[in-house]
Amino acid sequence: MEIVQTIFIAIHILSMAAIVGGWLANFKNPTVTKSQWYGAIFMIISGVVLFGLAEMIGDPDGALRMKLTIKLVLGLMVFVTALLGRRKINRGEEISTGLAHATGGTAVIAALVATLWRV
Repeated sequence: MEIVQTIFIAIHILSMAAIVGGWLANFKNPTVTKSQWYGAIFMIISGVVLFGLAEMIGDPDGALRMKLTIKLVLGLMVFVTALLGRRKINRGEEISTGLAHATGGTAVIAALVATLWRV
């Protein structure tokens, strides 16, 4: 079980790197790249699997569940902003700066919650 958890943690970190890296690479001309889109998809999938694995282990005081729920909400926000950005790009429309920065910025906030919030 520990090997499976380690694999999904690696996928989760690489997905986060794709989102934040794509954001920083296009900071002056904000857009939502395909790497950010796929990173958002894999971040949600790996996050849900990791949430399930954490539930299987158990948490007596519920603090871990609260942290993971907040991370899930942030991950869904990243996914939705990446989805909206990619849909606009596929239609040939101009993507707003706020939407592009919301994708990367929310991913950074999710990473900070994951690393700084100690359960």
